[in-house]
Amino acid sequence: MYLVTLIRFFISYHRTQQALHWWSYRQSMKLFQEAEKIRDGLLQESFTIRRSLEMLPVDDVKLSVQKTQDCLKKIDNFHESLVQLSDRLFPAYLQDSLPLAIQCVLEPWRISHPHKHFHIDMPTCWRHESLGTSLTVVRTLEELLRITLPEALTPISIYISLEEQKNMGHLIVRITYPDISTLIFYSRLLELKLLCKTFTVLTSGKCSYRNKNLSLIWHLWW
Repeated sequence: MYLVTLIRFFISYHRTQQALHWWSYRQSMKLFQEAEKIRDGLLQESFTIRRSLEMLPVDDVKLSVQKTQDCLKKIDNFHESLVQLSDRLFPAYLQDSLPLAIQCVLEPWRISHPHKHFHIDMPTCWRHESLGTSLTVVRTLEELLRITLPEALTPISIYISLEEQKNMGHLIVRITYPDISTLIFYSRLLELKLLCKTFTVLTSGKCSYRNKNLSLIWHLWW
């Protein structure tokens, strides 16, 4: 009996370590990609703005309208890029409202995937949530979408709901695929098991998912 308990403990420990290593790698890669975007985008853009300003004649008070508009447009684009970067690094409204933060995080997904139908059901009010827990919930949702949404122009329906039941937060994600083969492929990915395990460890909550008809349904409790 003792040996069986010990074996189960080591199996559980190994799965936890595997899940946390996987999560750490995913988050590290995300930071690496953001750094690459800064190097290839924002830094290049800031250099271009600086060169444009340096090339303006110092003694010419009456700058052309076109040059002025060009500079203003570059500055506006630079500012918008900084706003998007800030939201990717730490979702807007996260410290105030988890529902608002989730909606803000999902907005770029809706824009970049116009062929996919998103239905988002968020409450207007929400309980006080620790930043660590809220961030884990949002990051888990993002990872789930990255893993389960194909890049191809495939018609997919995504339903996301947040509610509170018995003093516990409950996030439901239902992804409906066009055919059974696509559902089977995504529902059997190892990354889903690792993501589910990571969520339970980081939040001390619960995670489960199952297939129903053509849908992959996730339940997150914390």
